[in-house]
Amino acid sequence: MNSNNVDIKTVLNETQIDRRNALYNEYVDNVTPKHNPIINMIHAFLVGGVICTIGQLIVTLFMNLGVGKEEAQLYNVMILVLASAILTGLGVYAKIAKYGGAGALVPITGFANSITAPAIEYKKEGQVFGIGCSIFKIAGPVILYGMVSSVVLGSIYWIVKML
Repeated sequence: MNSNNVDIKTVLNETQIDRRNALYNEYVDNVTPKHNPIINMIHAFLVGGVICTIGQLIVTLFMNLGVGKEEAQLYNVMILVLASAILTGLGVYAKIAKYGGAGALVPITGFANSITAPAIEYKKEGQVFGIGCSIFKIAGPVILYGMVSSVVLGSIYWIVKML
């Protein structure tokens, strides 16, 4: 008798577990966002294109004001970084990035956003342990590997040039 009771309990428990798993999987399917890669690429293209168009307009504006091309490009970078930082602080850049995906995160504006966002998020923890320790959480690896690759490639270039 005892083994029959255990078998019935085991069957009931397995049935309940299967039912619970099915309900959980259905729940996950319902709450998981559905993404269309084609639409995401179009959004990234549009947002990245708008950012680059704004950048080109800034360069053209400064060049029309008599500034040299290199100087106009430097002003462009400064303005785009400042605009990105301000929009991040106002909470607007997060909405742009959510819509545009990589199109908003790849240009220099995305880099400025990746530095500004942690600073804003952790400012309540203080200047040193909040902002100071957290500001480069996202941008730090980019800076590190950018510098390392620059040293490696610069060294290779120098060696090749010496030969």
